[in-house]
Amino acid sequence: MQALLNAIAQMHNTADAHRVFHGRGGVYPGCEHWTLDWFAPVWVLTSFKSVTEEELALCQSALQARWDTLAPGEPLNWVFQCRAQGEAETRLMAGSVPEPHVVTEQGARYIVHVMRGQNHGLFLDMANGREWLKAHSKHENILNLFAYTCAFSVAALQGGAAQVVNLDMSQAALAVGQQNHRLNDLPAKARFLGHDVFKTWGKITKMGPYGVIVIDPPSYQKGSFIATKDYIKLIRRLPDLLEPQGHVLLCLNAPELDTQFLHQQVAEAAPALRFVERLANPAAFVDIDPEKSLKVLHYQNA
Repeated sequence: MQALLNAIAQMHNTADAHRVFHGRGGVYPGCEHWTLDWFAPVWVLTSFKSVTEEELALCQSALQARWDTLAPGEPLNWVFQCRAQGEAETRLMAGSVPEPHVVTEQGARYIVHVMRGQNHGLFLDMANGREWLKAHSKHENILNLFAYTCAFSVAALQGGAAQVVNLDMSQAALAVGQQNHRLNDLPAKARFLGHDVFKTWGKITKMGPYGVIVIDPPSYQKGSFIATKDYIKLIRRLPDLLEPQGHVLLCLNAPELDTQFLHQQVAEAAPALRFVERLANPAAFVDIDPEKSLKVLHYQNA
């Protein structure tokens, strides 16, 4: 775990939420199960396999030593989450977690919940996607599918979007999304639809067409969405939903599915779409095999 300890020794106390250490990318042999995130003022250490109390004590010592340098006299706040199969737990290791817990990213504020669930309310690897949308939203009608807590919507409205339609099956996630909009003093130009996308095409179509569509589904969620069979159903709808020259971000975070999977689906179901670029992931999310990391593909309508 030396690479993790080295990263802790070099980390900085910055304002924005970000990933500090990404062992999951396979770049650091022996540390593939570790990640460390900064959700100010809390460090969140995650392991995807069982670890010993001795290893956690080493992390505690390293975090405390670095924090004493970064913020002398300030309490260290850190949380450990174990995501080993059959051993899921979240533990407050030192200090406290604010409630509500509000973090920042690129001038936006978001509510996070680091003490419950595996998803904390803001996916840090999608920071560049949000930045791209903010830069491409001015005066646009935006469709945000699988909106979760609506971070894309916040970025779009900060970029001057005319309207954002957020759709997600989780009413609880959308409720946090509405809080995020209030937190950022955004204009009332967002809609929040707690529906199954596959049963809502009529309503979605009626509120279109859209200048930008973001599709960021789970790769596998039983009873909701399975990428290998359901993604093509979304892509098939795009030509009817997009404005001429409209843009779409197709997002996929499934190590077993590469960019070619999405390219083939688009070629089959929406051949008029032109591939523009793959957005780079934040530098911290470096991966020994980019095809196994988050894929965010930008296409444009004819």
